[in-house]
Amino acid sequence: MDAAVWTAIGLLAATSLGTLFYLGARIDGLGARIDGLAARIDGLAARIDARFDRVDAQFDRMDERFDALAARLDTHLDHHPT
Repeated sequence: MDAAVWTAIGLLAATSLGTLFYLGARIDGLGARIDGLAARIDGLAARIDARFDRVDAQFDRMDERFDALAARLDTHLDHHPT
């Protein structure tokens, strides 16, 4: 009877350790996939930031053009008596 109990305990321990190592490997694999996804998201964020920088530069150029037009209009209106 003792041999059967120890055999059952050994099988249970081996199964538990095997499952633990298997799940550990799976979790490591998922961690690597998550790291890869995080890198892709960081790259996307950098692309979005670059896009907003270009848009901001375009708005700055438009502001300069509007300011120049406003100055020209003010100069033109100053030549006319009110």
